[in-house]
Amino acid sequence: MNLKQIVQSEADNLFSNYKKYPLFIEKGRKCVLYDYEGKRYIDFLSGIAVNALGYNHPKISNIIRKQLKKSLHVSNLFYHPYQALLAKKLLEISGMERAFFCNSGTESIDASFKLARGYFYKNNLGKDKNQILTLNNSFHGRTYGALSATANDTYRKPFAPLVPGFHFVEQNNVDDLKKKFNKKICALIIEPLQGEGGVYPCTEEFLQAARQLCDENGALLIFDEIQCGLGRTGRYFYFQKYGIRPDILTLAKPLGLGMPLGSVLTSKKISATFGPGDHGTTFGGGPLACRLGFEFIKILQEDKMVEDIKTKGNFFKQKLLDLKKKYSCIVDVRGEGLMLAAELNFPGRDIVDQCLAAGFVINVTANTVIRFLPPYIISKKEISQLIKTLDKLLAQSSKNH
Repeated sequence: MNLKQIVQSEADNLFSNYKKYPLFIEKGRKCVLYDYEGKRYIDFLSGIAVNALGYNHPKISNIIRKQLKKSLHVSNLFYHPYQALLAKKLLEISGMERAFFCNSGTESIDASFKLARGYFYKNNLGKDKNQILTLNNSFHGRTYGALSATANDTYRKPFAPLVPGFHFVEQNNVDDLKKKFNKKICALIIEPLQGEGGVYPCTEEFLQAARQLCDENGALLIFDEIQCGLGRTGRYFYFQKYGIRPDILTLAKPLGLGMPLGSVLTSKKISATFGPGDHGTTFGGGPLACRLGFEFIKILQEDKMVEDIKTKGNFFKQKLLDLKKKYSCIVDVRGEGLMLAAELNFPGRDIVDQCLAAGFVINVTANTVIRFLPPYIISKKEISQLIKTLDKLLAQSSKNH
């Protein structure tokens, strides 16, 4: 089937809830995708921050072949070796004490909310201590629980009423955070580096205030590092930048390297909230996904990849800042490591489409924010090639805007 036939078949048979790029992917290798006509595209989106090791990484391909001969799925009623092995790795690099595995980032968010509310209820610490604070401009997912903590009305309004008990705080506004806090708050959830909202970092002052207010009011601090965690910003976790540790940490995106896998990390005390039957998942934490996650963390460690991400991220960001000096249409450059953004003073979809035509996959979020989430193995040469193309496109766009 060609692209036109695929598009028509999807239109005839699928929900129309994705606005897809006109690209028919056949395969990938390293940081390059190939369409069915053999055209190359350097990938600066990596499956929305999932394919951290690119495509067809030899170690990962080998693991998949080996596990296919054993088992893909084992019920959580039974044991397999890879949940504990992956959990141990995650706890080692995070300093947390217990792990739970699920299918996705959204599920890890919902689990964190149940954990927070259940912790205070089960420990008789306040049965009305069930309110949750979240930030404006946040994005935590699309299930009813996660959507209730997501501030964007575009996502929320059509599906109201949502889960009650969520209240919104202005990002980086310490006074607003203090104003909204009270003894009924059981948790505050924060993306320390907001992703879908436009790659906006939380300030150290705001995160310190969040930690202090949670401690003073007996609330739990949840960090959503689904997009910014696991090496993406040049450290294992963004919270390590300031040494401000959350009580609950949610993860997903690159964890399963393309296999559905999310995780919740917390302390031994908080994890005890979930006894048998309190929470679960049919597919989460299967042997293939966990084995891939274990290998992913090993590669991060053994190849010193996190330090390399920081170096390449600094190079990439400086190139974007150089473009900002050159073109007034770039109003800001944000982010760290290989989670970067260039905000434009006009909608960015045309730039995305033009980059695609030129052989580069990038992304726009929040309408005007060009977002870059390349695989961790991206090279400086590939970064420079993208910058050269952006330079040409922005030169033309500057004339039109």
